[in-house]
Order: sequence, then structure tokens, then C-alpha cells
Amino acid sequence: MSERLRPRGRCFSVGIVPAMSDPSKAAEQAPATGAEDVRWDLSDLYKDLDDPQLDADLAELVSMAESFSAEYDGKLATKLGASLQSQAAMTCLAEKLMVYLFLRRSTDATNPKIQQKLGIVQETWSRTEANHLNFFEHELVAMPEETYQGLLSSDPVVKRHQSMIDNVRINGKYLLDEGVERALTLRGPFGPSEWSDYIDEWEAELRFEFEGQSMMLPQILHVISNHPDGDVRDQALGVFSKGLTEQKFDRLMARTLNVVIGAKSVEDAERGYASPMSARNLGNKIDDATVEALHDVVAETGAKHARRYYNLLRKHLGRDTLRWSDRNAKLPFADNRVVPWKECMDTVLSAYGSFSPTLSGLVSTMVERKWVDAPPDEGKTGGAFNFAVCLPGEEARAYNFLNYMGSTRDVMTVAHEAGHGVHGMLAANAQGPLMFRAPMAYAETASIFGEMTTFKYLLDRAETDEQRLVMLMDKCSDHINTVVRQISFSNFERRIHEARKAGKLTTEDYAGHWMAVTYDFYGKPGDLFSYDHTENLWSYVSHFLRPFYVYAYAFGELFTQSLFAVQDKFGDEFEGMYLDLLKAGGSKDAVQLMEPFGLDPRQASFWSDGIEGSLAKWLDEAEAISAKMGVE
Repeated sequence: MSERLRPRGRCFSVGIVPAMSDPSKAAEQAPATGAEDVRWDLSDLYKDLDDPQLDADLAELVSMAESFSAEYDGKLATKLGASLQSQAAMTCLAEKLMVYLFLRRSTDATNPKIQQKLGIVQETWSRTEANHLNFFEHELVAMPEETYQGLLSSDPVVKRHQSMIDNVRINGKYLLDEGVERALTLRGPFGPSEWSDYIDEWEAELRFEFEGQSMMLPQILHVISNHPDGDVRDQALGVFSKGLTEQKFDRLMARTLNVVIGAKSVEDAERGYASPMSARNLGNKIDDATVEALHDVVAETGAKHARRYYNLLRKHLGRDTLRWSDRNAKLPFADNRVVPWKECMDTVLSAYGSFSPTLSGLVSTMVERKWVDAPPDEGKTGGAFNFAVCLPGEEARAYNFLNYMGSTRDVMTVAHEAGHGVHGMLAANAQGPLMFRAPMAYAETASIFGEMTTFKYLLDRAETDEQRLVMLMDKCSDHINTVVRQISFSNFERRIHEARKAGKLTTEDYAGHWMAVTYDFYGKPGDLFSYDHTENLWSYVSHFLRPFYVYAYAFGELFTQSLFAVQDKFGDEFEGMYLDLLKAGGSKDAVQLMEPFGLDPRQASFWSDGIEGSLAKWLDEAEAISAKMGVE
């Protein structure tokens, strides 16, 4: 699946979840939440893998591509608008196929028939793109400016897609010869992505034996993050880390990263990118200097406030030094009850509705249309994501994938993925299939805005200082994980991509770079943390197989905090302005999106103000409440 057709979601740092050897144990290990029957219904896409319509649609897609090249190759100077309409129709049909198979695979990861069918579709479409669509960008880039300007003034379809076309033409210098691009497209399904798929399959065999149970990956991670007993959290982390090594998963990940980074380095050099991050930055429509400013501010200001938070957490936990498994610990007096699914949805819908009835209505649609798959289950992959699509007839849909276990963080995850969904649906309806997907860096805006809206809604209803403190500390923790931790991940990537130029890296090499970056952001051993069981945790961060994907989470978080900071300034006008931002989809870059709000992400102050107006502000109040409780 191409990057453009991938889902949006939490940086959950896990991949495929193993099937249970005894399916009955899955229900025993997951708390009852009332979400057990909240499953999506894909039958209006295809009845099953053997549905004749699936093969018919694939054949139709190939036929459409063949007709596309016959009709438009060499003729874009006069038929560009018509070609874009044809391309939109192909995109919708391709997304119907891809979303069905990807979602089926996500809920039944060890089913070889699904993997086989997905492979057939991906390889068929890759060959088809190489043979029949490869000409398009090259011809578009080579089009004389005078011809292009004439089309903009005479063809409304071309004018509507101007931002997309301009982006292709501006970045045309990175295109390789048409024959080379064809070869790369043909080989795409058999390169680094195949290794990534193998990682998924390998993870399907992982088991973590803890407290007499054979735990799935999200379950042991749930214990590490949410168990109220610090000793249990630490023991679970030890089992998890040891299990990664004993099952040789870290060795496999090291080998896979060597392939992915090595292949990327060769292609980057051929295309002439300035740095390993440049391709991702161009895809995000962000200049390298802005991304550097984000990294610098987070490494300095963000990390400083993160250490401030962990110092306060350390005092509340009564520890001289935090264990790494204490990083996400709740306060000792926090409510650890399981939040029922109905209460979760009531909260999210009410929070969204308190800001925008339009957004609340879209979230309700996702639930009512059965576009949500909520409970952890046998064979289901880990984490959470949203997959918004524009189907034939340009119907907008948004599918939410969850592993809901009833924690307060799970509630925020539901709000997060709902934000992706409303963003995708609004943008698809406004921009159509070719331009509705926002680049990853600001695709996170709506999801984080949804979280913030839900957080503010709950915080305003806190009845005691203790409740308010718990919520503030939880939000600080989540913010640090989204901003500081993701930039530490990104700096780890920058180190290993540079080191890989000298040759393949070993597990020990990766561990060395991992710990060096960890110390940079969280302090030397003994300052705040001990770092037992952490050296190989890089090996389960599956996002590293999509290089420099992770900084988008920090970008999106601070992008959103800047919006929140000016919300009161615009009063009743803000909702409409915000909905317009979502409707823009991928038609505008980050600078253009912020212009109506008087903000500029090219300025370092944009990022530091985002931190000071959120994390620092929450910490001020958390420290004040803690002092009243005698903790300072």
C-alpha cells in the first residue's frame, strides 16, 4: 500500500498482534467494557475475500488504467482536466479495494488468505501503475509554463487541482528518468515494504508470559502503562524487554532497519535530496528549516518541561528515582476504574458537541454506520488508527480501529481517532479524492484538537483539586509522549540514518544510539530515571520502518496548541474558521492553513509558544495544586 493510502493513527509503536493459542483467554485478559460487540461492518464493500465483485473491481481498475494511458499519454496539454477526472475515479476504486483488505487484515492478521489477496491486489496495481500511469508526473513536469497557465484559465477542473499540480511541478527536479521510475514502481512491493510485512508476521508469533497469562502485545503494554502497582509495571517491562531478545525480535528489527535505511539512502542520493529527512519534509509540504526549528525547540524547551513533570511525578510516587515503567504512571489516588464504552462515547460526543454540532454529528455517523471496531480480539493488530477514504461516487467514509480496554487514555484515543475521521470526511467532501488527504504533519491537527476538546470538557467538570490534578498530570504525560518522545524518536532516526552510511548496524549499535538520545531528553541514569530493561525498546517501534514519520505527531500537537491559544480571540467565528481548515485537506500547506489565524509555523516562537501555552501552563497549575497537598 502506498503512503498515500495508509491510515492515520496513534503512534502506538506496535505492529501486528499475535493470535492467542487459546482464543478463550483473550476475553479473560481484556476487561469487560461493553465494547465487545462494537465491530465494523464491511459487507457493503465486499461480502468476503471470495466475493466475485472484488476480482471484478480489480479487473476494472486495470482496464481503467489501460484506457487512461491510451487516452492521455502525450495529450495532457489539451486533456489535463479530463485526465484528472479519470484519475479521481481510479483512485476511488483503488481505495475501495485497499481499505477493505487492509481493514480485514487489521482484525485477522494471521489469516494467510487475507495476506495473499492483499498481496495480489498490491502487486497487480503496482504493475499497472508502472505500465500505464508512470508517464503522468513526467509529462506534467515537462509541460511549458505558458501551456499550464492557459489550462488554469480555461479549465475549471485544472484550476480546482492547482495546488496539487503546482506541488508536482515544483518537486519535479527529484523525479528520476521515466524508465527508472517505472522500475522502482514495479519493484515496490518486493522491497523494504516486504520486510515490514514480515515484521508484522513475526510479531504474530510473539508471546509474553506474565502472571500466568500468555499476553498479546497491547495487553502487556497496557500493564506497563496502567497497572497501579509500580513493582508489577517494572516486572512487566522486564518480561517484555527480555521477550523481545529471547524471541530474537530485536535482531530481526535490526536487519530490517538496515534494509530500509540502506535502500532509502541509495534512492535519496539518486534523487538529490539534501538530507535523509528531505523526502518526508517535501511530502509534508514543510521546508527543512521549519522542521529543524521544531526539533531544536522541543529538544530544549520541551525536554526541560518534561523533566519538570517527571520530577513532580517522582515526588507523588514517593521515589528517589523513577523506573522507566513509571514514566506513564498515574497518581496514587487516581481513579483506575474501567470506563464503559457507552460512557466513553457519551463523553466524546458531548465534548465534540460542546464545540461543534457538525463534528459531533460526523462522529455519531461513524458509530451508527458501523465504521468502528473497538475491542481487542484474537488476531487483531495493536494500537489504533483511522482510515478515511473516498469511495466510488466520491462517498466519504472514515473507519476507526481501536483496542478499547477502558482506561482514561483509551477514552482520549477514541477522541483522537474520531478527530481523524471528521477531518477525512469533511476534506473528502470538499476536495474530492485527489486532494483530500492532508500531509501527515498536519493531519494530526484534527485528532489532537479532538483530544484537547475532550480534555477541556472533562477538566471543566472536575469536582475536586485531586480530580483536576489527575487530569492535568495525565494530559502532561500524553503531551510529553506526543511531543518530546516523538522528537527523541526522530533524533534516534537521524543518528541511525547517518551511522548506516558507514555500514550495517548491529543490535548493539542501535541500542547505543537509542540510549544516547534517551539520556539527552530524559537525563543521565540516576538524574530522574534508572533505565533498566530499556536498551532494546527501539526494536518494537514499527514507525521506524516508515522513516521520519514520527515527528509529525509533535508537529500536529504544537500546531493544534497554537490554534487553541487563539480560540478565544476569534469567538464565535472560530468554529467556522476551524471547519474551513479541516475542509482544506491537502490543498494547502501548513503556512497557508495558519494564515487566517495570524500564526506562522516558520518562526521558532510558534513552537515554543505552543509548549509554553500548554505543557508549561498545565504544569504551573499541577505544581500549585500539589503544593496545597504538601507535595513540592
